[in-house]
Amino acid sequence: MAPGLTESYITAPHHFQKPASKAIFPDGIKTSGQHPPLYDDLRPYESFPRVINGSTVWKSEDYINAPERWVHRFTEDEILEMSEAADAFLSSGTPLTGISKANFKLPRMSTYMESIRSDLLNDKGFILFKGFPVEKWGNHKSAVAYMGLGTYLGYFVSQNGRGHVLGHVKDVGDDPKQIDKVRIYRTNARQFFHQDDSDIVGLLCVARALKGGESDIVSSHHVYNILSEERPDVLKTLIEPIWYFDRKGEVSEGEEPYIKTAIFYLEKGGNGRVYSKWDPYYVRSLTRFSDQGIIPPLSPAQLEAAEVLEATCKRLALHMILEVGDIQFLSNEHVFHARTEYTDHAPPAPRRHLMRLWLATPEDEGGWKLPFHDSAEKKRGGIQVDDHPPVAPLDAE
Repeated sequence: MAPGLTESYITAPHHFQKPASKAIFPDGIKTSGQHPPLYDDLRPYESFPRVINGSTVWKSEDYINAPERWVHRFTEDEILEMSEAADAFLSSGTPLTGISKANFKLPRMSTYMESIRSDLLNDKGFILFKGFPVEKWGNHKSAVAYMGLGTYLGYFVSQNGRGHVLGHVKDVGDDPKQIDKVRIYRTNARQFFHQDDSDIVGLLCVARALKGGESDIVSSHHVYNILSEERPDVLKTLIEPIWYFDRKGEVSEGEEPYIKTAIFYLEKGGNGRVYSKWDPYYVRSLTRFSDQGIIPPLSPAQLEAAEVLEATCKRLALHMILEVGDIQFLSNEHVFHARTEYTDHAPPAPRRHLMRLWLATPEDEGGWKLPFHDSAEKKRGGIQVDDHPPVAPLDAE
């Protein structure tokens, strides 16, 4: 068995959340938050497939010259339907944190969005929408329409310890070198290939940078196959549950400030798919614990694995530039994504600004069967600190 699988762990309990107070959580559902995996459900390297097959395995050359396969420009009818739904929602006085399919009705687009959801979860795992009228509608109506569209893909979850269910990827002046405290999405630094704490991530481009800030994505299953062929030793290291992930202080009372886990998992069940979860900033920011001997430092094998994984992702990636009014939705199950470093326009021009959604897809609604105790919950994953209520600010805070 892989090292670490025979160790004794405290296993997270199998439980479901109690119904959340609607006085705090307007839709009655609380984000589950970050948790360690169910260690007894983790499988050793020998149980993983030698090669992954199927439509989740794709190459950049399959799509780079075929935008019709992954780009959809909103039609006038679709924009009108979203506009009417947004106006009706705004007139209702419902808080943005209470938006749902029930109060943001898209009777004509809903079937199409169901097919997009299936594609994100079980097929290539990405879509780029174009022509969202963000400049015409402004931030408030755009946020309503964007979040409303997202409800047809999943349940929005909190993205930080302040309860933001509508996130803002924007340089607010935080120091990217302070990686033990700072979330990189709040800086202009490069974001290395990673996945977020949700099943699906959405990005709506409100304003572009002067230079850079471009997007790269890659099939994690293609990366897996390349590693399996070229560097099985690296793949084995990534499968071992020896990786500590920093929680950067976004911790509820009584929880540990880090999580011990793996990078690649097998989905629960006899024919489980390969699921991945990775962010190098979160594994490199733990020296405040390793220097004190509380957790082990990254080993030479882990450091090499992180470098090889990033280099392999970069070599295989599909590059794209998000224009104003573009919406990118990605699977966090089987797609890695990255962002280049960027430089903003000088004031008074607006800074680069992307509205972000993290969306959850529970098991009973077609989501993957993940080796975590909250896999069946509506709002699995995300970041939840105690009972901090969800908020949906219209700009970065």
